[in-house]
Amino acid sequence: MTLHLAPVKSTGLALCAAACAVLAAFPAAAQTAPAAPTAAAILEELRQLRERVQELERKLQAQQAAQPAPAAAQPGQWGMTPEQSRELSRIGVKAEAMQDAFTDYGYKGLKISGYADPVFIVNRNQGRAGFQFVNNVADDGYHYDNSYFGAIALDFLKETESGSRWRLTLVPNRGTDAVIGNGGVVHEATVSVPITDLQTRFLAGHVPDWSGYEYLQPTLNKLITHNLLFDYTLPTTYTGAGVDITRGKWMVKAMLANMNASRNGPDERAPVFTYRVDYARGEFQGFGFAGVHGKAANFADANAAKTKVDLFEFDAYFIRGDWTAQGQLSLGRQRGAAIVPDPLSGALRDARWEGLSGLVAYKITPRFEVVARADHIRNEKNGGGLLGYTGYWDPAAGSLGDARSGIGVDGTLDCVTDPTLAECNRGANRSAFSFGASWLYDLNTTFKVEYRLDHADRRVFVVTKDGTFRKTNHLLGASVLVAW
Repeated sequence: MTLHLAPVKSTGLALCAAACAVLAAFPAAAQTAPAAPTAAAILEELRQLRERVQELERKLQAQQAAQPAPAAAQPGQWGMTPEQSRELSRIGVKAEAMQDAFTDYGYKGLKISGYADPVFIVNRNQGRAGFQFVNNVADDGYHYDNSYFGAIALDFLKETESGSRWRLTLVPNRGTDAVIGNGGVVHEATVSVPITDLQTRFLAGHVPDWSGYEYLQPTLNKLITHNLLFDYTLPTTYTGAGVDITRGKWMVKAMLANMNASRNGPDERAPVFTYRVDYARGEFQGFGFAGVHGKAANFADANAAKTKVDLFEFDAYFIRGDWTAQGQLSLGRQRGAAIVPDPLSGALRDARWEGLSGLVAYKITPRFEVVARADHIRNEKNGGGLLGYTGYWDPAAGSLGDARSGIGVDGTLDCVTDPTLAECNRGANRSAFSFGASWLYDLNTTFKVEYRLDHADRRVFVVTKDGTFRKTNHLLGASVLVAW
């Protein structure tokens, strides 16, 4: 009888060695016996052979388990040649050196940005049409058709590791420093230092006014021109010191400062107190209010004395999806700053005004937006007079107010013969309606167009061509704004 052994699981030479050992241990199984073995003997031999193979397999597995694990590969070695590994090390050293130099030279925490805003303006009553860009505001004065547009700006913002912030914004000829008469290029120069934490700060320097819903810079202004309240009822800048506090949804800024002056003159000691409070009610809406109380320049006073001024404004916004809605209410008065003095005694009288402004914008597409804005200022008292727009009363010379801005008394009246006439003591109420659109050409470029109608309830707009006066004026503007 021929014996067939079923194959037994083993590995390589170890299995061969195990088989030879089994055959050596049972030599009788490999020889021919004189008598045929019984079935029981054959089964017993198979059982012993199976047990011996299983024992050898267990020993082999135990030896394999006892061998030490292979050493882990060194990091960064897999898939790289020695030269590539050395190059990676050199790159790491260079990167660390660049980072150290970046910090040593003061670039860490420094942000530089800017914009340019060339503008084309058409003014009907002024008979003017053309480009204006970086023109000197001191040569032309500040008016609604000359405002802050047509500027180029460079902004530096530095924040240190301790959280202190340093800011310098340069705007040649068109910045706040030029508007208040200094003739410099500084628009903003401020420092902000944490006191107890990053949300409680000491603020000092030359700060642009923070009142109202419209911002000064064209990058944040939807139209080209500004609303009437922005142009004629709000301060330009503050130079002083105060605090900047944020608590949850509330933000508060307050300063003791010179208003519209980088320094006080002789016998001038009293600064103004100015403040701004904002509340973000939710994701889409919020409100704020601001005020100024103190003494400011009075241009109706021949001695250029400062008189008491009180300003207060409230503004709110709603921005959701494609819609934007913003509004503002302003109240103001200044002692002895009205355009028309008392017709009998010649004493200076107070200027008072109230104003409203509202804006609505809708994005027809993500890049194309249409805008509408309406403004109104009630300015009848004592011949009128708004913040900084007084001192033009000279009936003998035909000057009854600011005939370019539309502020003052009806320019067609004869107020020399009888200055006590009621109409010679009444200022014009002003309105303005603007319609415009903006197109975001790319991430850095925006094209804007605007049509504006200015209206007064008196003939206060002079036509420079013939010297006549109208109740309305038309303005058309276009601009390209490039910001980075």
